[in-house]
Amino acid sequence: MSTVVAGVDFGTLSVRVSLFDSERGRLGFGIGEYPLHRKREDPDHATQSHHDHMAALVIAMRQALQSAGVSGDQVKSLALDTTGSSVVPVARDLSPLDDYYLWCDHRSWREAARITSVARTKGVEQIDWCGGVYSSEWGFAKLLHWLRNNPDKRKSLGTALEHCDMVAAVLTGQRDSSRVSRSVCAMGHKWLWNASLGGFPCDAFFSEVDPLLTGITERLQGRFATSDHIAGELCPEWAEKLGVKAGIPVPVGAFDAHWDTIGAGARLHDVVNVIGTSTCIIGISDSAELVPGVCGVVPGSVHPKFTGIEAGLSATGDIFEAIARRANVPLADLSRNLDSYRAGQTGLLRLTWDNGDRTVLVNPELGGVTFGWNLTHTPEDELFAAIEGTGFHTRVILERMEQHGVKIRRVINGGGIPNRNKKLNQVYADILNKPVLVPRGDVTSLGSAIFAFAAAGAFTTLEQAQDALCPPYTVFEPSPTGVAAYQQLYALYRKLYFALGRREAQADSLGEVLPELRRIAAEVRGRP
Repeated sequence: MSTVVAGVDFGTLSVRVSLFDSERGRLGFGIGEYPLHRKREDPDHATQSHHDHMAALVIAMRQALQSAGVSGDQVKSLALDTTGSSVVPVARDLSPLDDYYLWCDHRSWREAARITSVARTKGVEQIDWCGGVYSSEWGFAKLLHWLRNNPDKRKSLGTALEHCDMVAAVLTGQRDSSRVSRSVCAMGHKWLWNASLGGFPCDAFFSEVDPLLTGITERLQGRFATSDHIAGELCPEWAEKLGVKAGIPVPVGAFDAHWDTIGAGARLHDVVNVIGTSTCIIGISDSAELVPGVCGVVPGSVHPKFTGIEAGLSATGDIFEAIARRANVPLADLSRNLDSYRAGQTGLLRLTWDNGDRTVLVNPELGGVTFGWNLTHTPEDELFAAIEGTGFHTRVILERMEQHGVKIRRVINGGGIPNRNKKLNQVYADILNKPVLVPRGDVTSLGSAIFAFAAAGAFTTLEQAQDALCPPYTVFEPSPTGVAAYQQLYALYRKLYFALGRREAQADSLGEVLPELRRIAAEVRGRP
């Protein structure tokens, strides 16, 4: 007999609920939107409301039930993933004290730099497992920024929660901050938590960072677990709101990119580029070797039986949208005009640091740079150069991973953009000089559904669920001419990336860059 479950995926601007049948696949879905609060005077500011998230979840679930044509009592489990680090400070009863600091809120870059500095001075081992540099996109930096800037609310702080843990706690009726389930995925990648090192760094470290953090780990207690464990059962209050039955299991949640990796069909030694507003690069490895500059090496963070490795780009789709917005042309129209473009033909070379560098430099102070402008370049040229730039940045990251013992068997492009942009997939295949696989079909919230099926006991392994539910791939093979052009451009990109991206970089000769861009472009345009 088949089983129906709900897979919930909280993205940057909306939540999507998909209902899946263990034999028939996706039955229907619903989407609920919520606002992202930005400030023109502070581009680092990005917040969202817990109330907005939960109201959108109700809308999306009701839509999904109607779309699927099933009754709520048929849903046997519900699993959820979210963005991260998206952090909310809460009171002891888990009531929010403020809005979420969303993952793309970079106000805490000073706090992140302080954490990095003290961790290095004191030899804190946990920082090495986060790539050696703490980021403004991560939990402790955001929490410290909130503590410094909200003195009137400090005494009310019970704990801080990642979005995935907050939603699971609310849905299961948990009201005790000391008993909440905490995702190993979230805590391991973003909160300096490492099971092999005994958990968090010692309190003396946090006191040295800032006295406001003294005793903070006592407020971050709970049950730390991978997503093959149950956070709790859906409580009657939220069962009624969502239109499903109470008592169904809710597994421990995780970050969206990590579960998207499972939904994209990734297995051991695969790497998935989850390409959306930003890019999360997720690897599944049987090695726990340190990789400098990545967002964490965490056993159990993706697949409970293997080690998850996270890296990424702070902006991808957001850059493409910004280019289209400045040109006052819909992005879809600009993208269609790229079909005839060839590798390197624009003469432009783009460092896609428009929202800082997440990996491998971990530097939020950077900004986007484009080399090679002339008077005739078009918005399409800039867009194509940005696609190439994200591909080059991805290659830097994958090379760093391979240099430190991570085997890469297959490269899969997941997320929303690859299914809409074939040109991007071909550019990536040529830059990486590897076949790039793209799932044929929508895999949004499929990863969360797979963990929901596991919680409901519908499949014995994640791999069995993947075999039943994940779509086949379209394969983009590297083209010899594209590979040849990008080998030359990548050498220039790599030099610029490390010369401009680090304050302590040694002086380097860059005089060849612009002439080489012109030469390569002329060579490409001269080919038949």
